[in-house]
Amino acid sequence: MRKFGDRKDAKRIYPKDPVHILMPYLMSKRHEAEVYINQDIDITELLKWIEEKNKTLDYKITFFHAMVAITAKTVYSRPLLNRFIKGKNFYQRNDVSISFVAKDKFSDDAEEKLMVFTMDEDELPVDLSKRILDDVSKTRKSGNNSSDVYGSLTKIPSFILSIVAVFVKWLDKKGWLPDFLTEDDFNFSTVLLSNLGSIKCGSVYHHLNEYGTNSVVITIGTIHEENGRQVVDIGATLDERIADGFYFAKSLRYVQHIAANPELLDEEIGKVVKNID
Repeated sequence: MRKFGDRKDAKRIYPKDPVHILMPYLMSKRHEAEVYINQDIDITELLKWIEEKNKTLDYKITFFHAMVAITAKTVYSRPLLNRFIKGKNFYQRNDVSISFVAKDKFSDDAEEKLMVFTMDEDELPVDLSKRILDDVSKTRKSGNNSSDVYGSLTKIPSFILSIVAVFVKWLDKKGWLPDFLTEDDFNFSTVLLSNLGSIKCGSVYHHLNEYGTNSVVITIGTIHEENGRQVVDIGATLDERIADGFYFAKSLRYVQHIAANPELLDEEIGKVVKNID
């Protein structure tokens, strides 16, 4: 049963640390509290794991699929990453969700489809990979996606659209937006993943949005070789009001730890990785 102060997508929480209690008052906007971390991750063992798994499956696990699973497993192990702030209040999400944008093809005019996957904590990463492949394929073939809703809004006269936008942002602040506007919108996901390596781009900084509840954006760069090892650069932009810098830095170490020990991906996504210290 929902308690007073809770939202339909999250429970309200009350931090005990005075610094974090005050931060939303001192930095009321998400973009005012951004912290960016860039780090190289050794993925040599992870690529070997993917290669071995693909020998036994009738579909292909990709590196990006593995990164989705690693990100989700890290969030389950580091639950403060699953928080957001709205209206100076702290919330803990009810679910873990990972989002990304899928293009129909690699071209400038290709249509983008918004994909959001709510994680099943009992799901295995190999099964998650199959679900991603199936859902992306269905979306591309059907052409139906929540982005179509935004396309419809652009047909409204600009002065009316301005009024609608103000109303939508007010509903967003209150947590009253209807599901058809939020369920497939990356702005309402735990983590937005951007696979820039697929277009030969490095892990550039990506801003956080005020609209929605997303507090973590991770960009994945290109895979390259360093000292005989396969390495990928990743960048993470986070709202520092939900946790401190030490927590964020250690969370990236979890990503590295899972990539270096991919046998952890033979376990359920929601199985917490034990303290790596």
